[in-house]
Order: sequence, then structure tokens, then C-alpha cells
Amino acid sequence: MIIRMENGASKERVNAVVETAHSLGLKTHLANDGEATIIGLIGDTRHIDVNLLHRLAGVEDVVRVSRPFKMASREFHPENSIVHVGSVQVGGVEPVVIAGPCSVESREQILEAAHQVKAAGAQLLRGGAFKPRSSPYSFQGLQEEGLKLLAEAREATGLGIVSEVMDPVNLPMVAEYVDVLQIGARNMQNFHLLKELGKVNKPILLKRGLSATIEEWLMSAEYILSAGNPNVILCERGIRTFENYTRNTLDLNAVPVVKDLSHLPVIVDPSHGIGVRRYVPAMSLAAIAAGADGLIIEVHPNPEQAVSDGQQSLNPEEFEMMMTKVNILAGKTSTAEKPVAAWA
Repeated sequence: MIIRMENGASKERVNAVVETAHSLGLKTHLANDGEATIIGLIGDTRHIDVNLLHRLAGVEDVVRVSRPFKMASREFHPENSIVHVGSVQVGGVEPVVIAGPCSVESREQILEAAHQVKAAGAQLLRGGAFKPRSSPYSFQGLQEEGLKLLAEAREATGLGIVSEVMDPVNLPMVAEYVDVLQIGARNMQNFHLLKELGKVNKPILLKRGLSATIEEWLMSAEYILSAGNPNVILCERGIRTFENYTRNTLDLNAVPVVKDLSHLPVIVDPSHGIGVRRYVPAMSLAAIAAGADGLIIEVHPNPEQAVSDGQQSLNPEEFEMMMTKVNILAGKTSTAEKPVAAWA
């Protein structure tokens, strides 16, 4: 349920409405649509007397939100949300590019990759320290040692780091090191983990599940938002279909649809979405053209020697060429820097 206050309604009248909502057992969230204060009511509003709320001083209108995802909905929050990662704005005017290897493999590898993606214009560094793998015999990541290496790469380059957290047990440790907590496709509906993420004061990058509908994806975001963390970034990473020439089917339909339904920023992962290195640049451009707020790209100094996902990782030269095209499409001038040679 949403209460729209009259234009210019005083702080005292807004507070009175909030106190009434709290007395009815509801939580509240305040926003502004550019003209008036919007009060979102969170909780079971089925038995709330709308006329009671209408009669409160300063109330212009009371509307029941039709979407099951209340806090993620544009009805609840009309303006685009911007998620801040240090000085980087995800959901702002310019698309944000997150880049780096699938897995942190060694100090030399992650430092080399960090300097290379920064030189090409990436704003954030990705790297997996904990890796959920289909096979129990595959490389599972360096875990805390990998997190320490990511922190060293941040110190060396200034890039904020994005890394995956897989369970509530390791959440405090991962949150200590990283700037953005990534939730992988397999954990999109790990509701216990999502509730815990709502208590963390860190941005969350929430990937779409392997076969999740858009509504299921947004409902997972709702778990995080309703638990108290407003800093959610949605990530389209492809869904499982019958096609076998690509790893997944990158659902770029989802970008304009989700941006119409929700105020949350949406980025795209073409590396996992298509899973074939030579197609990643084309799908990156398509994602930006579709209105995505950014990209997350796998880049490895030597993809042929990567311990995971080398087949979908760009090498530094390919990434630099892709960034040039992305910047042109986004209307940006080149942000590339001269590469740093001594990163060891």
C-alpha cells in the first residue's frame, strides 16, 4: 500500500501518518517522486481501512500496490535507484563495467587482471574466491586467501571488488573484504541467505536464477529490500533453454521489462549468458542498447590457462576493443589508461 502526501505536506503531518502506520503493525518506507512524499506501507495491509488513512491530515491519496514485489516495484518507488559503490554509481547516467577473472587463482593472476581491466576502463573488479561448481571435483576457489588477494588488488588499483557469497556462515567474512556481495544464480532463492543480506550494509548484486521468471527474480530482491538493505543491483545472466550452441540464452527482453517494473538498476552478464568468448562483445553492446545500467565481464590474462570458465573469458586485448565500442555506444569518450607494467 502507498500513501501519497499532498504537495508541501509538513514534516509533522508526514510523521503523524508514519506513526499511525506503525500503530497498525506496519513498517514504513519514505520516498519522493519529485513533487510529494510517498509513504510505502510494508506488511499485511489486507485488513487496513483505507478510509482511515484517507482521513489523516495531509494525505492526498492511498493506493494498494498491485505487484507482489512491493518495495522493488516502481509503484512503491517511482524514481530510479542509484547504488553507490564508493564513487561508482550503478544506475546513474553512464553504464558501469565490472570485469575480472571467474576465479582468483594466484596473486600474480589477479593483480595482472586488475591492472589490465582498469587500464581498459572498468570501474569495478570481479573475482570469485568461493566457487559453486557443478562437480565436487572442480576447483572450488581459494576462499579467504582469495579474498585477501582481491583486497590487495583493490589497494593496488583503487577498484572496488565484487565477489560471491554462498552461505550465511561465510557472509561476515566475505563482507569484511568485498565492496559488493554477489549472489549467484544457484542461490537466487536461498531465502535464508537473502534475509541475512538484508541486514548487511553492503550493495548486493543479485543474479537471476537458472530458470527463474522475472517475477521470481524480483521477489528474491524483495527479500533483501524488506529485510532492510535498499542497495540491490539486479543481474541478468541468461536462462536455461533448449538451445545448445550457447551456454545459456541471454534474455535481453528482461532489461526493459524489469526497468519498467522496478526502480532497481539492472546489469547484464553476457559471459555466462552466452558462454562463448567470441560472442561476448556483441551481446555486451546489445545489452547497453537495451538499456542496461552496466555489464559484468569475465576477463583473464590468459583464458586458455584459466582454471574455470576460460571458454567465455576475454583476454585483455579483446576486452579493450570491446570497451572502446561500449564507450562509443554509450556516448562516452575513451576512459582507457596506459597499462601499468609492474604489478608483481
